[in-house]
Amino acid sequence: MLILAGQGNPGAQYAKNRHNIGFIAVDEIAKQWRFGPERSKFSGLAREGEIDTPAGPVKALILKPQTFYNESGRSVGAAVKFYKANPADVVLFYDEIDLAPGRFRMKTGGGAAGNNGVRSVTAHIGPDFRRARLGVGHPGHPEKVQGHVLSDFHKVEQPWVIDLLKAVAQAAPLLAAGEDDKYQTEVLRLAPADKGDTRQARSRGDS
Repeated sequence: MLILAGQGNPGAQYAKNRHNIGFIAVDEIAKQWRFGPERSKFSGLAREGEIDTPAGPVKALILKPQTFYNESGRSVGAAVKFYKANPADVVLFYDEIDLAPGRFRMKTGGGAAGNNGVRSVTAHIGPDFRRARLGVGHPGHPEKVQGHVLSDFHKVEQPWVIDLLKAVAQAAPLLAAGEDDKYQTEVLRLAPADKGDTRQARSRGDS
């Protein structure tokens, strides 16, 4: 079972936050590939389905932990244990302030880089899971980071947000096939974004 987990906070007040782009991304994958209905499972909201690849369909679980962002590992760990999965079977989608808005990077393993959600997942399943990092830019000052990620995307940002989410879902067969480098390349081809300075988010319409 491929586990596609998004990071975010539960509740309507957080639904459109930058911090919730992981939730939004996995929802878009579920929509594109017609996953089943959402159910409460693994201290989260889960949907099962398949993603077509050239080698055949790959079974996948969409998981949105409802434990709040910083405790994501409790939910992901429960799913990994249930399916007897390996860390390499987990792809964690989350917001990345060290990437310019609209940029996308895949990475396997490594540290948490200050992301408490990533740290929580690492604590429960180890560091060797796959990370789908969705660039949301940096507000320019460390003390403004929390307000930045817990605020909604500005209206002028919607075009790149929509393009990135559609690309992440459309290119999913490469992810399901384990072709992470090709997946990253295809997402960036479908949704090209300026590499830019990560700290230019405010000039791009950050609220």
